[in-house]
Amino acid sequence: MGDGSGSRWSRAEWVQQYDLLGKIGEGTYGLVFLARTKSPVGTPSKSIAIKKFKQSKDGDGVSPTAIREIMLLREITHENVVKLVNVHINHADMSLYLAFDYAEHDLYEIIRHHRDKLNHSINQYTVRSLLWQLLNGLSYLHSNWMIHRDLKPSNILVMGEGEEHGVVKIADFGLARIYQAPLKPLSDNGVVVTIWYRAPELLLGAKHYTSAVDMWAMGCIFAELLTLKPLFQGAEVKATSNPFQLDQLDKIFKVLGHPTLEKWPSLASLPHWQQDVQHIQGHKYDNAGLYNVVHPSPKSPAYDLLSKMLEYDPRKRLTAALSFGA
Repeated sequence: MGDGSGSRWSRAEWVQQYDLLGKIGEGTYGLVFLARTKSPVGTPSKSIAIKKFKQSKDGDGVSPTAIREIMLLREITHENVVKLVNVHINHADMSLYLAFDYAEHDLYEIIRHHRDKLNHSINQYTVRSLLWQLLNGLSYLHSNWMIHRDLKPSNILVMGEGEEHGVVKIADFGLARIYQAPLKPLSDNGVVVTIWYRAPELLLGAKHYTSAVDMWAMGCIFAELLTLKPLFQGAEVKATSNPFQLDQLDKIFKVLGHPTLEKWPSLASLPHWQQDVQHIQGHKYDNAGLYNVVHPSPKSPAYDLLSKMLEYDPRKRLTAALSFGA
């Protein structure tokens, strides 16, 4: 392989069941390779994505992110959630590889293709199908007490040619968590959800949160499918351990208006609302409204669904089960 790992791969016994085709992706977690299964003559081979994890920062074995993803994916079986086919370990260096059914596309790529190449919006029936499948998968996760926490277009896969053509798969469970009632604090690592899709309660410093954070991200993704642009494209502050994301909040307020205690009673208890209220109220947007940004008529079912996903108060935000059933 081009990254210098070819000799290590070829020595590993498990590799013999695949034809390795090359590297197709790279992220903070590690690398992704494309492979095909070796099948007996007369039976079709399958395309497989093999995700290689970087070792833990301490250099003492498998990354906690990888372990978390394996534990959750082993419990999941659903047509709209990515399928973990196999787990492989190279014992020589204790590197870990997860094998998944290969998906040819992701939503980020589909949105970018329509915006930059085709220069027209995604067909409304396609948007409806994508959204229905996403909510189907998310409803399943939430009904099994799982919060994804990192929903964004690049983590939503769409299958290419084959019997599952066009099927949506929620992927990348490296930040996912099991949650329970009553909820335990889940803010242990300080970073949850890519900032453009981050729910306002998290931006305002909430320590206890629910599956409603996934529904906010779903609303952002729905709007992006309609307009081909991220809905709230704030600049992220990374300088401190617990940064206040004023620009991201400002982008949200510019579209939805400022939240109020009348509509969101628990707002007053959120740390950043208490500490930074003067900064937050610094800009007043008199004509804020989601209808100024997205295309559906305010009286349409699509607009109604979107606005309920983007409800400020997480307790009032539409759930995946209800929106999927709608």
